[in-house]
This record gives sequence, C-alpha cells and structure tokens, in this order.
Amino acid sequence: MAETTTKDVVTEVGTMKRSHYGMIINGERTESVSENKYDTHNPATGEVLATVAKANEADAEKAVQAARNAFDHGKWRKYPVGKRSRVLNQIAAIMRERFKDLVEMEVLNSGKSVGAATVQINQAIEDFEFYAGAIVGHRGTVNNMPYGFFNYTHKEPVGVCAQIIPWNYPMMMAAWKIAPAIAAGCSVVVKPASLTPITALLINEICHEAGVPEGVVNTIPGSGAVVGDYLVDHEAVDKVAFTGSTPIGKDIMAKASRTLKRITLELGGKSPNIVFDDADMEAAVAGSLFGIYFNTGQSCEARSRMFVHDSIYDTFIEQFVAKTKKLVLGDPFDKGTHIGSIISQEQLDVIDGYVQSAVQEGATILTGGKAAEVEGFEGGYWYEPTVIVDVTPDMKAVKEEIFGPVVVVERFSDEKEVIKRANDTKYGLGSAIWTTNQARATRVAHQIQAGIVMVNSPFSAFPGTPFGGYKESGFGRELAVESLDLYMEDKSVLSYYGSKPLNPFGV
Repeated sequence: MAETTTKDVVTEVGTMKRSHYGMIINGERTESVSENKYDTHNPATGEVLATVAKANEADAEKAVQAARNAFDHGKWRKYPVGKRSRVLNQIAAIMRERFKDLVEMEVLNSGKSVGAATVQINQAIEDFEFYAGAIVGHRGTVNNMPYGFFNYTHKEPVGVCAQIIPWNYPMMMAAWKIAPAIAAGCSVVVKPASLTPITALLINEICHEAGVPEGVVNTIPGSGAVVGDYLVDHEAVDKVAFTGSTPIGKDIMAKASRTLKRITLELGGKSPNIVFDDADMEAAVAGSLFGIYFNTGQSCEARSRMFVHDSIYDTFIEQFVAKTKKLVLGDPFDKGTHIGSIISQEQLDVIDGYVQSAVQEGATILTGGKAAEVEGFEGGYWYEPTVIVDVTPDMKAVKEEIFGPVVVVERFSDEKEVIKRANDTKYGLGSAIWTTNQARATRVAHQIQAGIVMVNSPFSAFPGTPFGGYKESGFGRELAVESLDLYMEDKSVLSYYGSKPLNPFGV
C-alpha cells in the first residue's frame, strides 16, 4: 500500500471513521514493514470495527529514529514557547471542531457510554489548552551567588519519550502524555493499547494538522511485549511514561534501569472510599456510586473498597444497592445509559473470577455478580454492577485490583481503625472521604497513603490537579504543571564576571 501524508489523510472527507488505520511515523500514515495488521473491535457488540497496522521492532525503530531526528535536528524544541503554545491551542481548537466525531470513535472502540466519552474527550481538549498556558510561564530561576558570580537555571526538553497508553481512557491518557511532552519541546513515540488504538492515531493526525512538525509525534499500534519492550530497551529513547498495571510497570522500571531512562509510572489501585457517620447521606451514596461505576469500573483510581460506619451501615447500603439496581446498561450511544461494556471477553472473565472467588471465600453478593445480557448487544461484553459484603481483608477480591464494576464493602466503627485498614494495601493512588466535619476531613486526608484524596467529591482530577500515586501505584504526577518537569532537564549555568582573573591553585 502506498504511503500518504498525514495532511492528505486529515483533509479527506469523513476520514475519522475508516475500515483501516495505518500507523503514523514521521508525519506519514504508513503500513508495517511486515504488512501485518489486526482487527480492533467494538466491545459493546463484539464486532470488528476496523483493521489496524500492526507494528513490529522494525517499525518501532523507524519511529524512534524519526523522533530522534526531529529532536536532534528539527525545529520544534527550538520554537519559542509562545509558538509551541499557539500550536497546542490549535490542536485543542481542531479537537473542539471534531468533538462529536472523536466521541463517536471513542465509544465505538472502547464500548464506554457516550456520557463517559464526552467527559473524557472534553478533558483531553482541556489538557492541551492547559499546557499551552502552563509552558509559557514555566521557566528557570536566578539564584543568589557570592559577589562576582552569576547563576541561572535553564529548562531543556529531556529528549525522545516513549509513551505507553492504556485501553481504559484511550484519548484522554494520550492527551495526558502528549500535551506536556510536546509543550516541553520533546519528541514522542506513542504506543497505544492494542485494543483501543484509533483515537490515539486520530490525535496524532490532528497534531500534525495543527502545525506540529513531522517526527515530533509518532504513533505505532502493536503488542506491548514486542513494541513496548523495544521502546523501553532502546538507547535512543530518553524517557518512558507508562500507564497500566503494576506488574508491567515493575518490568518497565527494571528494563529502563539498564539505560537509566527517566520514567513516569501511573499504575494500579485499590482505592478506599470512607463514609463516616456524619456524612451527607445523599451525597455520599451518589458520589460513591459514581466512584466505582464510572467508566464501567475500569479506572485505576476507582473507589473499589468501601468502608461504611457501623451506625449508618444498614441505611447506607440499602440506598446504595437500590441505586445500583437502577443503573442502566445498554446502547453506549444512548444518553440514558450509565454503564458501558467491558473492554474484552478476557477482562470480563477476570472480573467474574474475582467475584466468584469472593463467594467461595464466604462473601455475599447483594446485587449483580454475573455477566449481563443486554438486548441488541448480545455479542458484546457486559457485567452487572456488583456489590459484595461480608468480606475480610485477606480475600483476593479485597486485596487485588479487579478493574470492573465491582465494589467490596466493610464496616468500621473508629477513625484510627479505618485509617489503618484503608492504608492496608500495596496500592496508594486514590481515596475518598465523606464527612461534614472539616477537621476530621483534613486529619484523615493527611494520614491516608494515597496521591489523591477526594473529600466530599466524586471527581478525582481536573487539568491542573496532580494525578499519581504512592507505593505500588507508581510515581510521578500527570495532568499538572509539575508534569512539565518530568519532560525537562534543569541545566545550571554558572559564570564569573569579576574584574580579576580567578586562580584557585595560585600558580
């Protein structure tokens, strides 16, 4: 198949929805050197959505060399920050023009509800707008020195960055990574999840249309074990940013150490959701419902461990279960749908395995607990929103990340006790506190071992709020001004301007 430029592709009518998607290397849509491709599916129906070019090591090498050449010899990192800022704003503007099309493609390739996709695409746009502003004011410092000396720090882009994207938030996670990297002046090679590559490819095309030079953003769908590993091992890659599971994050960290790459890891979670006896019941029930079931529970910071105070436990659970049963599973494009599909049959089986293990260990299912049948979507992958009680801390479903619409519920009676139990996990990404006592909220928030604490709020992040975890949930922060420093080096420039020559050795 002949290669065409990205400019040609994005100016074609109706190009977002296609039967086939090529990878993007050095500003061109191209096929794999092996000519291999694979099917990507609509999880809501199980049907093939499109074919996608499947990258191998040779393609990854081409992408790295394109990014390396763009960084070492190109003009992007030399642009004044104001010019890079204008390009990022133009990316956001084009995304806004094509908002409905982007939402449609995200729904089709991920199976999520249109409501969830709408929120996520909007945040992806806001990410580019945020970093367009943040980079303009991101600068070095002038430091106090002894008389005759002058010192300033200069921020420089770190270089070529490999960015490995998960399937649960395909476009939003791509924006989280691409926006700060190119704002800082880096070049990137994006490896989207094999299950959901389409919107990452589309965002790459939009970057070029907005004025990002060729080679600065490259996107290569393919196997993590092949393409991902190749990028992590490559000596010409200066940084790796990864969002995904903790086991894979550990493997990436070990491999990246061989070349001392900078790394950012946003990994798994088993976030606690603590409901105190003085909580606003209505708000706590509604917020807790969103906290676990948004995005079909396929969120790293999903509040999947719920702790409810003894004195309100029965009332809270009654209301929570009643509302859970009202959640609608159905056509992802129906605005009345709350719960979308599971990403794949494999993930559905994983979720059900955890639920059945809890039952075998003595837990009780109050609602859900099995795969769902959705009329008109019988070939898709669906799971009922599930509430599990009578659990103990040693149960597999309580300790491990399920990554589905499943919450486990425990009672508590004491503040110190619940803090200890909430922290009794290898993870430390998100956490939620429901109380009307501000002193308690602050006190508990400062003791929870997590990078994100939500107080009386169902929402975990907005552009400008640092997102990242403690412990085995990874390190580094995304979505914030601090993220720019993860893509930059601080260079210290020290000069002497005294009238007399310095002669330290005195010879």
